Amino acid sequence: MNKFRIIPVIDILNSQAVHAIKGEREKYKPLKSVLIHDSNPIQIALKLKNEYLFNEFYIADLDAILQRKPNTTILSKILDIPGVEIMIDPGIKTKKNVKKYFKLNLKSLILGLETLKDLKVITKCLKLFNTNKIVVSIDMYNEVIQTNIKEIRNQDIFEIVRKIEDLGVVNIILLDLFKVGQKIGGIPALYLKIREDFNGKILVGGGIKDIQDIKKYKSSNFSGVLIGTALYDGSIKIEELRNFLKC
Repeated sequence: MNKFRIIPVIDILNSQAVHAIKGEREKYKPLKSVLIHDSNPIQIALKLKNEYLFNEFYIADLDAILQRKPNTTILSKILDIPGVEIMIDPGIKTKKNVKKYFKLNLKSLILGLETLKDLKVITKCLKLFNTNKIVVSIDMYNEVIQTNIKEIRNQDIFEIVRKIEDLGVVNIILLDLFKVGQKIGGIPALYLKIREDFNGKILVGGGIKDIQDIKKYKSSNFSGVLIGTALYDGSIKIEELRNFLKC
């Protein structure tokens, strides 16, 4: 049985960790947290690893996603922390964008539907990387797919997920940008239906409210959750997480 994963999110914009809300990137402000009084992504990763025993992080390089200078130096320094693994969304558009990330020792590379140019990029990446190192992010806003890929833009979300699975993808993230930073809570019926249809691993990001949400996702056979706001503002207690993982 695969271990259920609880993965802290570090969103990086202007080379600082920021508090993401509803995907409205122009309104993001430097992260303020009860856990650490610092918006330096490296210091946050160090604290979460050394004091709270997290060893895997989801990093969204929003500068790269917005086609600014990627934060590769910051990523490299986080990866230099002993025992740390990262999955990163750097706003991949084409195969050319992928090459620079080969040099980094990533746990996985995220291909987001929001930024991909076409589905061929997924096929090419599956050939270049180990299949388990590729994660496709099903980017949504209020459960509506966000994508520039013409062939799937107007398709039903279930058709899109099936098409992605047919390409050979075994790992996906269900990420609803509207829910990000909002602690809405609960499991959407849409997610449960996708869980029934998709045979691979599913992580969920956006809307996680508390430890009860995490328990519900685990009992519903999801593979893990990405946690940001509820972790950083103290809604999810570190001790609760440790006890949950022990069980």
